[in-house]
Amino acid sequence: MLALDPVAARLFLPFVLVIGLYVSWSDLRAMRIPNGSVILLALAFVVLGPFVLPFEIYGFRLIHLAVMLVCGMILTALRVMGAGDAKFIAAAAPYIAIADLHLVFMILAATILAAFATHRMAKHSPLRRLAPDWESWDRTRDFPMGTALSTALTLYVALAAFT
Repeated sequence: MLALDPVAARLFLPFVLVIGLYVSWSDLRAMRIPNGSVILLALAFVVLGPFVLPFEIYGFRLIHLAVMLVCGMILTALRVMGAGDAKFIAAAAPYIAIADLHLVFMILAATILAAFATHRMAKHSPLRRLAPDWESWDRTRDFPMGTALSTALTLYVALAAFT
C-alpha cells in the first residue's frame, strides 16, 4: 500500500496527467518546460490538497516544494540540470509521500531509461517525420528530461489512485 492516500491521488490524477502530457510535449518540441505548466501543477496541489489531506501532511508537503525549489536552484546554478526540470521537480514534490520515495526513485529510473531509449530510437527512425521541427531531435547531448519526470509523477499518482 502506498503512503499517498488513494482519495487524494484520484483527485490529483486528472490534473497531474493533463499537465504532465503538456510538459512532455513541450519539452520534446522546444526543450522547455513552460513556467505556466509548473505553476499550474503547484497550484493544483495548493488548491486541492486541503480538501483531501490532513492539515499537518498538507503543510509538510508544501515544505517539500520549497526545499526542492532551493535544491533545484543550486543544481541549476551548478549546471547539473535545467531550470525547467528543477522547477518541475519542485512543483511535483508535494504530491509525493516521503514514505514512497524508494518507489518513486524506481519509477523515475525506469521512466528515464524508457524515455531516453524511445526518444533516441524515434530520432533515428521514420517516426521523426511526424514532428520534424522538434528541437529535441537536433540537440545531440541534451535529453528532454521533462518527459521522464512527468511520466514518473503521473505513474506514481495513478498507482496510488488505483491500488
